[in-house]
Amino acid sequence: MATPDSVPAPTGLHPRNRHQGHYDFEQLVRASPELAAFVAPNAHGTPSVDFADPAAVKALNRALLRQFYGIDHWDIPAGYLTPPIPGRADYVHYLADLLAADNAGAVPRGKGIRVLDVGVGANCIYPIIGHREYGWRFVGTEVDAVAVRVARQIVAANRALSGAVDIRLQPEATDIFSGVVKPSEYFDLTLCNPPFHASAAEAEAASRRKEHNLGTGQGPRPTLNFGGQNHELWTPGGEATFLWRLAEESALLRPNCYWYTALVSKKDTLPGLYKSLQKLKAAEVRTVPMSQGQKVSRFVAWTFLSPEERQQWRQKRWGAAQ
Repeated sequence: MATPDSVPAPTGLHPRNRHQGHYDFEQLVRASPELAAFVAPNAHGTPSVDFADPAAVKALNRALLRQFYGIDHWDIPAGYLTPPIPGRADYVHYLADLLAADNAGAVPRGKGIRVLDVGVGANCIYPIIGHREYGWRFVGTEVDAVAVRVARQIVAANRALSGAVDIRLQPEATDIFSGVVKPSEYFDLTLCNPPFHASAAEAEAASRRKEHNLGTGQGPRPTLNFGGQNHELWTPGGEATFLWRLAEESALLRPNCYWYTALVSKKDTLPGLYKSLQKLKAAEVRTVPMSQGQKVSRFVAWTFLSPEERQQWRQKRWGAAQ
């Protein structure tokens, strides 16, 4: 197994990320007038929204999706994860670079590229961005039946996503690929934003720290400004255990995917994941750093395909994707 890449973290968002710099709230309000009710000057006198207010965050996301991705109908139930879109877009763009690195620098585009989103959530953000930016087709899996229903509604309500996104219910909460991926299916990428915390108490403590940083920790219980159901925020054993399961199941589908990938929130998780992938005989492992302001994140990518098998894959699948 090759040593995971070690490259310096970037100093900002990916160059192709549409969300560079400050939000243009005047433009966003024109795209989505309902956002106006949440926009007010911040402490520096510039327009902003209260990022501790779930309704404001949801309205901002709706405006961003409408303006930049042509999504006119987007809504999720209260309490479900409303992710920060710039960070989600960064993951997608760096995934595109991962494919391009094996394709003479050109990003494979179009419906011939299939991507599996593990834990798509009610918000369906990754398929929206991936399809609108690169034309990829997505399968999104989810253990929560409500999230499945809502994500399917988003896909059905937007012509821009027609025929591009398939949402599947994962019937077993402890399974990842089993039960939702057919043996005959092939994916050029998988992506996953794992639940980071090991317990509900740990997730709540993190929310309290976030509230403190936002200056809004006034109530008896934290308000999750980006929301999140239990399965979205925590899992027994935390992200280390989840990623171990993800690696183990990926080894059962060795020839079915070109690159398996997952976000890794905690740097301390990396050595254990590397060790698991080495034991599973991954052919190559890469670690790709990302940056949002002061926040540095990363994803790990691995493949079980030999260089010869990857070349055959590209010739068979990516030539038709251009």
